[in-house]
Parts: sequence; C-alpha cells; structure tokens
Amino acid sequence: MSVDDATELNRARWDELARRHGQDSYYDVDGFLAGRLMLTTRERAEMSAAVGTVSGLDLLHVQCHFGLGTLSWARLGARVTGLDFSPVAVERARALAATAGIDARFVQADAQRLPEDLAGSFDVVFASYGVLPWIADVTAWMIAAATALRPGGTLVLIDGHPLIQMIDTVDPVRFGFPYQGGGAHRLPSTSSYASSATALSTTETVQYPHGLGEIVTAAAHAGLHLDALTEHLDAANPEGRGDQLQHGPDDRWRLILAGQPVPVQYSLRATLPARHAP
Repeated sequence: MSVDDATELNRARWDELARRHGQDSYYDVDGFLAGRLMLTTRERAEMSAAVGTVSGLDLLHVQCHFGLGTLSWARLGARVTGLDFSPVAVERARALAATAGIDARFVQADAQRLPEDLAGSFDVVFASYGVLPWIADVTAWMIAAATALRPGGTLVLIDGHPLIQMIDTVDPVRFGFPYQGGGAHRLPSTSSYASSATALSTTETVQYPHGLGEIVTAAAHAGLHLDALTEHLDAANPEGRGDQLQHGPDDRWRLILAGQPVPVQYSLRATLPARHAP
C-alpha cells in the first residue's frame, strides 16, 4: 500500500470518528460549552514549563481533531490555529468555535506538509495524544513543526509511549507491533478509543512505529533544540487500552509488566533557536 493510499484509509477513519465523537462521554462537548477546559493536567503542565502562560501567544495545534483542545487554549488567551487532515473534523471544529463564540482558525492540511502561509507564524506548536503513530515520515513532521515556529518558538508534544503501542496482551505478555523503524503496518480495528459500544464502518488503519531515538533525532534534524524528554508511568485515561492498563486508586492508569510499571506516555519540549546576526 502506498503512503497516499494509507493516508486516505486513515482519513476515512478519522472522518468517521469526527462525525461520532462528542456524542459520547469521552468528549464532553456540553461541559466545554458550559465553560470547562478540555485539557489534561499533563498538557497544561508541559505548556506551562515551556512558555509559562499562553495568553497573547500564537499557537498552532497540529492534528487537532474537532477542536476541543484548540479552543481550550483560546480560552486561556492564546490566538489559535487548529490543523487536521480530516475535512469533517475541521468542519466540526469551525462549527464548535462558532457555537462557543471563540475566535479561532481551522485549516485542513497534512501535518507533514503545512501550507506555506503558516511558516514562521507561531510562538508554540502543540500536539497531544495519538500523534506520531499516524505519521509516515516523522522527520517531515518535525520539519513542518519547526517551519511553523518563529525563532525562539517552542514545540510541545505529548504522545503515547512507543512501548505501549507494542503490547497486544499483558498476561501473558505478547507484542504485536514494532518499537521503531517507521514501516507501515495495517491494523484491524472496528471500534473507537472513545467508545467500544458501536462498531465503525472503517475496519482497519495504517500506523507507523517510531522509537524515542528516532523521534528525538528527527527533532534535531529539523533544527530544534531539545529542552526536555520525559517518560511518564501513568496516564489520565486508558485511550482504548482498558484491558491492558490498571486503574489505580489515584484515578491514574498504568501498564504493569512483571510487577513493574513501564512508560505509557512521553512528553517532548523543544525550541527553535533564535537567529543571530552575523
């Protein structure tokens, strides 16, 4: 399968998810419209560590889905642009912004090839949860993010750890996906991470394994300076892996292998160095 064919297969999946999401308890649209922020503690902490407050900053949210996170950053004072490759997601995001009365721009585009008019326009590029496994060329993704930043701007990326992508079963431990390498892998999938109750008409996706070394190297190749890479042993929700992760009394989810917790998420912060006059 070509990359273009894989992209269209995945786009069909995300078009369907964009139509359905928000009609479930996972995406609390009513809560958002009532004034709640749809950002996790980890997202806000990583952004605070990177830039302090987003108020007054130009923020590009890559792979924004139907805009709840993007519009939450706008509520905190950022001037936001959301980008997604799904036209259905972009349409829903624009409608949600209008309903909420929030000024925001949403663009349909491939995160590996941003529109030229976005170049050098942002103080922050942000992406979180379910990001790079959908990307065939992680270096192109990082170059696009770096290109969108102004000198001195910051990338904030939070994603599922490559280790958790590998796991098929916990007891016994079985691996069904590579740690790294970037090769395309067709995966059967008939349900959404937001709900397993309703079967989807799109029955498979194409995903790509990227190890942490490959991700950091791609950021460096794009000219970004790594500020922090943190591996996290817990998550706010199981992201469709409730049969593998354990739910603790602290309301956090963990992956326990042979009695030990292993990373389930990572966060990366990187800066585009300011240009210096010769």
